[in-house]
Amino acid sequence: MNIIIKHVEIIERIDQFIRLQATGSPEELASRLRISRTKLYRIIDIMKKLNAPIEYDISTQSYVYVEDVGFRFGFYSKEKNINRLSSRISSL
Repeated sequence: MNIIIKHVEIIERIDQFIRLQATGSPEELASRLRISRTKLYRIIDIMKKLNAPIEYDISTQSYVYVEDVGFRFGFYSKEKNINRLSSRISSL
């Protein structure tokens, strides 16, 4: 599998765990993701470079976002989004 796609998939999984405040310790998260702790730290660093406001919260024993953010990677049809927006507006 392409390394970029693999990293994006890991980032998406980390994002899901963070949103659930269920990452656990770095060791636990790395184990869940089946990656090394070193690789986990590298990926979290990449996420931070992409402006993810990630911190580790000792009280919840989980990584958390310190502000509300969203993450999406991939391509989507602009036409579908325009149609969804149009139908939302017309239902108002």
